[in-house]
Amino acid sequence: MEFTEFNIAIIIPAYNVERDIQSVLSGLPAYIRHIIVVDDASPDPSAELVAAVAKKDGRITLIRHTENQGVGGAMISGFQKALELGAQVVVKLDGDGQMDPTHIPALITPLIQGKADYVKGNRFRDFQSLQQMPFVRRLGNLGLSFLTKAATGYWSIFDPTNGFFAIRAEILAQLPLGKIDHRYFFETSMLANLYLLDALVMDTPIPARYGNETSNLSVRRTLFEFPFKLFVTFFRRILLKYYLYDFSMMSLYLIVGIPLLLFGGIFGGIKWIEYASQSIPAPTGTVMLPTLSVILGIQILLSAIEIDMNSTPRKALSNPL
Repeated sequence: MEFTEFNIAIIIPAYNVERDIQSVLSGLPAYIRHIIVVDDASPDPSAELVAAVAKKDGRITLIRHTENQGVGGAMISGFQKALELGAQVVVKLDGDGQMDPTHIPALITPLIQGKADYVKGNRFRDFQSLQQMPFVRRLGNLGLSFLTKAATGYWSIFDPTNGFFAIRAEILAQLPLGKIDHRYFFETSMLANLYLLDALVMDTPIPARYGNETSNLSVRRTLFEFPFKLFVTFFRRILLKYYLYDFSMMSLYLIVGIPLLLFGGIFGGIKWIEYASQSIPAPTGTVMLPTLSVILGIQILLSAIEIDMNSTPRKALSNPL
């Protein structure tokens, strides 16, 4: 497929990437029409290096933040500029060299063909490259992947925290950019808002390249900030999807299943402590009531989970370009 006829823009958030940014820019293919580099108030000379390359490559647009806004904030500035430039497809590429631009066609082809609205890389499909990933990062990504699936509703994708992605411009224009997270929850925040648009998200196997770069994502943030944000994202999705936008059997299952499970667990726990402290056996009815409530609640919630998994968007909103 010839990509030169399409208006494709690449956004590169730049923060402390002076070592790699020039090689990343020089390695971008000729069919990319716009290269938007967002210097997120980087303390190193990344912006000056980009400006030097821009003198030779007219495709490059440099945006400079006076204050650091995080990767999400940088991408939002890039998104707005890409839409101003009339881009049809927008690609995110990091400035540290981890993302190989030779894989860009795998991201943009389904978008151009109208087979997807958002395509993201999946680092876990390539076993050789996966072995190069640091063990702690691999373990953390696996755990975050499962939690992110539940929070966003995209159960069929893997590696949802992967930041190498492409999106159709008309879908991007519908996203509430003001509600997108500005920090490292950015990718998950994107998926959560795409789900509410009923956008089709597709995985494509793309290995990551791991060199001597240093990740800015701290363990503290991952352990303490992400679980809370994932819970809020999950609660917001369920509330909007199944109670405000629609009301279905899934809605009823949650209304019935959750109270049953809570009642069984709380009532059963209280009665167990009460009779155990008196060293007397609990009556059969007292045992059966919470037991049946818990079993029934679990069964109903499992049915709700099945409905939710089958509700993942399966048809692209975009048409072929």
